[in-house]
Amino acid sequence: MQQTFRLVIDCPDQIGLVASVSQFLADHNATIVEANHHTDLQTGRFFMRHEISTDSLKLDHQSFVKEFTPLANEYQMNWKLSDSNKKQRVALLASLESHCLVDLLHRWHTGELHCDIPVIIGNHPQMKQFADWYKVPFHWVDFKAIGKEAAFAQISTLLEEYKIDLTVLARFMQILPDSLCQQLQGKAINIHHSFLPSFAGAKPYQQAYDRGVKLIGATCHYVTKDLDEGPIIEQSVKRISHSDSAADMVRKGKDCEVTALAHGVRYHLEDRVIIHRNKTVVFA
Repeated sequence: MQQTFRLVIDCPDQIGLVASVSQFLADHNATIVEANHHTDLQTGRFFMRHEISTDSLKLDHQSFVKEFTPLANEYQMNWKLSDSNKKQRVALLASLESHCLVDLLHRWHTGELHCDIPVIIGNHPQMKQFADWYKVPFHWVDFKAIGKEAAFAQISTLLEEYKIDLTVLARFMQILPDSLCQQLQGKAINIHHSFLPSFAGAKPYQQAYDRGVKLIGATCHYVTKDLDEGPIIEQSVKRISHSDSAADMVRKGKDCEVTALAHGVRYHLEDRVIIHRNKTVVFA
């Protein structure tokens, strides 16, 4: 895998901004292997993601940050520079449904997801069999035995101990407390089994069946204190018919869930997502 630096920028839109960044990169012999720009005309915000080959670049990561900072300050940038060779540490949280968990583990195992998965946390013990298969440490947090407050405190401690960069709720059917949502802001991803904003909350497939919809879907979004209302990263849909039962919707919907979640996680790992207000810019 070719090493690249990913330069991600969010700032007020200004004339000359792209030219200034491009000139900086040219001055340091940078080769841009992928370039993405977007301007939100309603808010006047500019978004950029450049992927830069390190082969010809005259700066290492530390020097790049030092040299680029004055330009970033001039244009009032929120920005970061990440190294594609540095893998993020991802924790997977799961309950009783295994399809999303196993799909992510398989994609990680085959190299499709460029990350490390040092821990799986479950509020039921059943997922340990999959953790064992992929040789990932598993921690069962027994909510019934110790109560929600202590359970979430234990999860928070585990995330810190394993130095987790991204937490993925792979059909983890517990509502995170506000304090943990704040702690994980922009660093926790959930998959909800409906095409949000339709059918938020519990039993969305039954809600969809009762409503007689012709499309069902799944939504990958960032976790916030407002249930199922975080910034949306990716969505997947599937057409259904009047003959589909609620059970059929569940079966078909699982395909949407694994697809949307896998795409959303990969976009985050590759620094393709910029959160703006309660929406996202996704350079997919």
